[in-house]
Amino acid sequence: MKEQTRLAIKDWAESIVIAVILALFIRTFVVQAFKIPSGSMIPTFQVGDRIFVNKFIYGARVPFFNMNLPAVRQPKRGDIIVFISPDTPQKDFVKRLIAIGGEKVEIKDGRIMVNGRLIEEPASIRSVYYYNAGDYGKEGQTIEVPKDSYFVLGDNSGSSRDSRFWGFVPKKNMLGKVIFIYWPLYRMKVVH
Repeated sequence: MKEQTRLAIKDWAESIVIAVILALFIRTFVVQAFKIPSGSMIPTFQVGDRIFVNKFIYGARVPFFNMNLPAVRQPKRGDIIVFISPDTPQKDFVKRLIAIGGEKVEIKDGRIMVNGRLIEEPASIRSVYYYNAGDYGKEGQTIEVPKDSYFVLGDNSGSSRDSRFWGFVPKKNMLGKVIFIYWPLYRMKVVH
């Protein structure tokens, strides 16, 4: 009987260890859950929404090695991204990507201008009124996004601390692209 109990405990322990390793692998390299803590992305996200973030699409970060896996594709204008805050590295932020390295951004009359052209697509950017604010979002100011960096804004422009205030998101701070709202159930949907 003792041998049977020992074997049962060993089987359970192996199963638990494998499950933990698999969960850590998935969370680190594939998909991670986050909770929306503020109203900076209203109406896209509400405070308390829970989201899944695709971590491998931009090349998941490899812990302890300061490197990333190969990307499936590069971030593009309109993507809603999760990144480590350049201003407060202990926090992860969720914002909409507006411009990539080498592009020149201006907020003019509530609209986004990139390289001197009004952004009409994606509609998610066109439909928001962006306020001039902060050191990087002043009226009449054109900002060039540094190489390997991004300019991001919250959809709730009047209540968002974003690139207008603290500058640019370095590529190395990128965690992934929001793909799905999974909670609360009545808000469950794929995010575009």
